[in-house]
Amino acid sequence: MSVLPRIHAVETADRNRRAIAWWLFGVAALVFIMVVVGGLTRLTESGLSITEWKPVTGAIPPMSEEHWQEEFDLYRQIPQYQLINKGMSLSEFKTIYWWEWSHRFLGRLIGVAFLVPFLWFALTGRIERAMVPRLLFLFVLGGAQGALGWWMVMSGLTERTEVSQYRLAAHLGLATLIYGALIWTALDMFHGRSTRFLSGLSKAALALIVLVFAQTILGAFVAGIRAGLIYNTWPLMAGAFIPDGLLKMAPLWHNFFENHLTVQFQHRMAAYLLLALAAWHAWSARKSEGAAGANLLLVSIVAQAALGIWTVLWVVPIPLGAAHQAGAMIVFGIAVWHAHRLAK
Repeated sequence: MSVLPRIHAVETADRNRRAIAWWLFGVAALVFIMVVVGGLTRLTESGLSITEWKPVTGAIPPMSEEHWQEEFDLYRQIPQYQLINKGMSLSEFKTIYWWEWSHRFLGRLIGVAFLVPFLWFALTGRIERAMVPRLLFLFVLGGAQGALGWWMVMSGLTERTEVSQYRLAAHLGLATLIYGALIWTALDMFHGRSTRFLSGLSKAALALIVLVFAQTILGAFVAGIRAGLIYNTWPLMAGAFIPDGLLKMAPLWHNFFENHLTVQFQHRMAAYLLLALAAWHAWSARKSEGAAGANLLLVSIVAQAALGIWTVLWVVPIPLGAAHQAGAMIVFGIAVWHAHRLAK
């Protein structure tokens, strides 16, 4: 009879782990949506429409015409309005304001969606003690992401008409890391922890996560300096596969972050490298249990590359730009899932 309580305890622990996993998957889905909305906020040039950071009271949008006018007056003091949007009407301002407000509101929603269930799971004893520090660290990262977002916005309020591409890359990079960490932790809760990368295939899958992440950051620099709005041909750039002028800026390192030609070129080259390595990985995994995951990852990378080419050729229309950013998060999520599966 003593076996029955043990079985019941194991079943209860499994149910708790699965409930926590679904909660984390839900938070990851919210982060995914927030990244896409953030991309749309950037594409519609709405990110500087709210010029103050009010973590609590900012959750309430303007509720009267007087309050709308106050927000508009603040916006009219920054360089983006004075140099680009001068003469914008209040109704036009409301459009860009709602994009930025929605992006910030999602950030607040994610905080609540994480904290409230965490406290409930913790207070009812459903979270294993070993998992508490990791979950708390994820919450701290979420708070840091909010502060990083405001730091990014600040870069466009005084001397620039847009945010710094360096801060934009940092903001997207941290969001991507949080998204991946949520998925990995949820998979740990579902299938058990996977922390040992012993086989060549599992190490290659981990390397692909790193490369997908790096390519996402390179894409942030393309977006940050609007490099996708020029050199809208493929496979050649400026009439050549390796165009002239890649290193024309001084000092040399500026080219990799500020030279429109170089920034778009390195994003293209990284895509080719990623495609080649994903194809090699899928071939290497063809007779293993990881074959399905490797093939899915390869297909997603091919689709994302094709979408990127389409986006460039059509000079980055807003729907395609947003879809390309969403595609990057989908590819990253698949890469994390595949690596976790191989690491077991």
